[in-house]
Amino acid sequence: MSHQCMLTAQKANRIRGCIKTSADSRSREGILPLYSALVRPHLEYCIQLWSTQHRTDMDLLEWVQRRATKMIRGLEHLSYEDRLGQLGLFSLEKRRLRGDLKAAFQYSKGAYEKDGDRLFSRACWDRTSGNDFKLKEGRFSLDRRKKFFTMRVRKHWKTLTREMVDAPSLETFKARLDGALSNLI
Repeated sequence: MSHQCMLTAQKANRIRGCIKTSADSRSREGILPLYSALVRPHLEYCIQLWSTQHRTDMDLLEWVQRRATKMIRGLEHLSYEDRLGQLGLFSLEKRRLRGDLKAAFQYSKGAYEKDGDRLFSRACWDRTSGNDFKLKEGRFSLDRRKKFFTMRVRKHWKTLTREMVDAPSLETFKARLDGALSNLI
């Protein structure tokens, strides 16, 4: 996976460099749509499937977004987090978490009926804080298993509120999740 992350970061950074040299304006209106359409899809391609497990790999992918946000005129002096806030973007780590939680929501609502029953073990408790729908924690002997989709989601799912988990649609869930995402990590 480290090799895959390195190749992805190189490709995305080359595209970012092309945008930097070919764009006439460094305005937000010029750079942000190009970044969102041409660079970020490379950084997020199949990210829920091959989620990075090492901090160095995550930092390498985040470095490309860090450099892209620094290209925008007027934001160069701000910190990375402030630049993301000004642009209305999330860090790649938060976007990965958002994608994981969206997929878990769809599983919980039965969108993937064929395999969804075997993916999660559900535990319903009515005497807990947060939401009533908890995902059971498995016991594993290998550290690799602890990085799987179900374990990544379970850790953050239990922090979601009842209103988020009981959302009537995916769009409502995404809107509520975006509002609360800054508190999840």
